Amino acid sequence: MQTVKLAIAGFGTVGTGLARIIEENEDVILARCGKKFKIASVLVRDLKKQRDFLLGPGAQLTDNIEEFTSCPDVDIVVELMGGITAAFDIVKKSLKSGKHVVTANKHLLAEHGIELFEIARENGVGLYYEASVAGGIPIIQAIKESLAANRIKSIVGIMNGTANYILSEMSTNGLEFDTALSQAKDLGYAEADPTFDIEGIDTAHKLVVLIRLAYGKDYPLAKLPVEGITRIEGQDILFARDLGYRIKLIGQVRDVGGKLEAGVFPALVKYTLLLARVGGNYNAVRVEGNAVGPSFFHGQGAGSLPTGSAVMADIMALSGSKTPDNTGFNNSPITKAEILAPELATSEYYFRFTVADKAGVMASLSKILAEHNISIAQAVQKGAASETNVPIVFTTHKASTKNVNAALREIDRMSFITRPTVSMRIL
Repeated sequence: MQTVKLAIAGFGTVGTGLARIIEENEDVILARCGKKFKIASVLVRDLKKQRDFLLGPGAQLTDNIEEFTSCPDVDIVVELMGGITAAFDIVKKSLKSGKHVVTANKHLLAEHGIELFEIARENGVGLYYEASVAGGIPIIQAIKESLAANRIKSIVGIMNGTANYILSEMSTNGLEFDTALSQAKDLGYAEADPTFDIEGIDTAHKLVVLIRLAYGKDYPLAKLPVEGITRIEGQDILFARDLGYRIKLIGQVRDVGGKLEAGVFPALVKYTLLLARVGGNYNAVRVEGNAVGPSFFHGQGAGSLPTGSAVMADIMALSGSKTPDNTGFNNSPITKAEILAPELATSEYYFRFTVADKAGVMASLSKILAEHNISIAQAVQKGAASETNVPIVFTTHKASTKNVNAALREIDRMSFITRPTVSMRIL
């Protein structure tokens, strides 16, 4: 019976989850792939830290990268440490030395994926990354294998559990943003510095990875429009609910006549759609192929065992692969994406204006929007909270981003506007 030796860089939440799966599901794993898996080496930042999982006999525990990468007879290196610099060095060196690599590091792949995939190709080894997007949801495998015969028309999803938890708590329990964020930290759903989660950056990393896989195109991270959820208030949640929507942080890409329209943004999602019903720290991704139509994937997007499960699936796949595929189902090199200029994208919109309680304000707003070719679908005005803070909500028919931005710039300069306007797309 063959034993596959693993070297794991990073032994935090996901690393210990992976180790538990290897130990507790050993019989299932053996039955399904005919191999045993042994952890030969683990790289950690702090050797003195107490850990709630004990490594088996003979396993090396080290804080020295050189010692880790030179561990003999390792078949697969598993990178779970996060970050960029050290992770890049470990993955690059492992691939060049002829070792397969499994990673959950979407940031690394978004920034350096093309270079690393080319190194893997040159050295005849695999770089697998199922756990890098949507945790335990097998979205990479689905696009790579099940949808391989399709042209991908669009991908839209909730890809960050922290942001979704915050928005769900604001909706379900009436919490304001700061309170919901604090609660997410207490439960371990948010990092001490949650910037990547709440500003949409984590979702952007994942979206770039999916674009590269689904379209064989490089969409530079720096060119991706990204907006987070920090401007959303409890009143937006309530207005959206009254209008029949729920607010979600969305990552989306669409093929528009051969050009890619992509972005990360908070959006109002019709409550009857499956995406609107994804609560808590769960993730969901909807993929539409030209042959299969829409497919919906839902599950836990983070956590020790769900993410560890995705990592283990890649390890098992690589352990039996003689000719590992490292870029997805595109055999040709990844090429530069043709990008639809963001200002040309069209969508329905939600606007919340905060205005002084004066006559003629509604007419002035309507006039400016009409001058920018923006048609109002619905208008909602509730009782004034104070003389200087009256919320007025408009929803619109489809309008271009260019026209919306120009209209809002003009509106926010008006004397009756007391706070910056909040705008969101409507899916």
